[in-house]
Amino acid sequence: MYSYRPVCRLKGGQGFKIRIVQNLVRRWSELSLALQFVVAGGFGLLAVMLVVGAWVTAQIREGVIRNSAATTALYVDSVIAPLLPDLRKDQELSDSVKRALDETLGQGALGKRLESFILWRRDGTILYAKEAALIGRRFDPSDNLRSAFEGNVVAEFNTFDNDEGEEKASSLPLLEIYNPVREPWSGEVVAVTELYEIADDFQATLASALRSSWLIVAGATLAAFLLLSGIVLRGSRTIDDQRGALRRQVSELQGLVTQNSALRLRVQRASRRATALNERYLRRIGADLHDGPAQLVALAALRMDSPIFSGDGHSGESRSTEVAMIRKTLEDALREIRGICTGLVLPQIETAAATDILRLAVNEHEQRTGTSVTLTLAGQLPEPGASEKISIYRFVQEGLNNAYRHGRGKDQAVSAGMKGGRLCVEVSDAGPGFDPARVEGLGLAGLRERVESIGGQFETLTGPQGTRLVIRLSIEEQA
Repeated sequence: MYSYRPVCRLKGGQGFKIRIVQNLVRRWSELSLALQFVVAGGFGLLAVMLVVGAWVTAQIREGVIRNSAATTALYVDSVIAPLLPDLRKDQELSDSVKRALDETLGQGALGKRLESFILWRRDGTILYAKEAALIGRRFDPSDNLRSAFEGNVVAEFNTFDNDEGEEKASSLPLLEIYNPVREPWSGEVVAVTELYEIADDFQATLASALRSSWLIVAGATLAAFLLLSGIVLRGSRTIDDQRGALRRQVSELQGLVTQNSALRLRVQRASRRATALNERYLRRIGADLHDGPAQLVALAALRMDSPIFSGDGHSGESRSTEVAMIRKTLEDALREIRGICTGLVLPQIETAAATDILRLAVNEHEQRTGTSVTLTLAGQLPEPGASEKISIYRFVQEGLNNAYRHGRGKDQAVSAGMKGGRLCVEVSDAGPGFDPARVEGLGLAGLRERVESIGGQFETLTGPQGTRLVIRLSIEEQA
């Protein structure tokens, strides 16, 4: 019983791995031939390119370093060989030989090219060095030094052997060369020169050679990849075209099936939109009637309650003047009713400038109520559209009527200007204020809807110190 569970787990794990492999195989088979080749062939050719490129660049690097080192070693050997004594007999260098080496290696083209120079004896003793403190010291021979004593020219680029007791802290590119010094008549290696050549030109040459080799390898690989991809792509495109034709036919059939449903939904949306537009149109008519004629009739009714008609101390001339004002107000209301009925709402406003509209609304209010209104215009106002002009006029008209009725006409003021790229119009008074949530009726609600319908903002600020009605219209939306 206890040995059965591990077997089940093993089988379950194997089954899960098999399902993963099957899913991967299925998804791979669903890819197009061109994509399969791009993935598989691309990775394969990339691996081949990296291997071949690495081998080629390694061969080029080794050859360039070897040839450059051999040239430099031959040149240095031809310069210092005449200065050296018979090292088989003389185990140390005389002071005159050292001074000759100092003068030769410290001056001229050779002195500029060599960062460091060391002459080694076979037992690891330094016979001569540009750094005088190293002369006479003995170190364990390194692998490169032993190879040089065997007769080989050894070269490394930008690599240093710290076991020799030197720490090359220079940031210059250096070519390290171990050159065997041979006895002229026997050819036996009697010493080794270790050179550190400043290799600025060599570094640029080596980088150019490596870059060219990589470009050639990458270009050849890319050309082969593109050629094979073109062949595979042509066959894959034919298959994809046939598959696309079948899919289009299936899609057309599905479109015919869903066409009736789509038409039914369009009819329903059109019906709802027509209902909403009709309701909005009715609301606009109601707002126009309330903001225009209704306000004028209300103003006339308010003047009917004037003490001039109810008291005995007023002359007939005052009553005649008041009756004339009431008659004019009613005539204005009748004229606006006719304008609404004929669809010509305040035609003179549509062609007037914004400043003229504000002055017209203020003057009409002053004439109807006999009160004064302070008008403030901040700078040059832009030219709004027809809908915005009507909204501005109705806003000022309704705001001043409310200021006269509820604010007792105290300190009535109208101001307009540009703030933040928007046209701001404000109507204010110094009345007792009101509660917008309770008192805001059809007039202010209609104004709010009118302003917001054209992309503007409507704001009511009221308190014991007075009331401010503000609208903001975006000039960018007034095309």
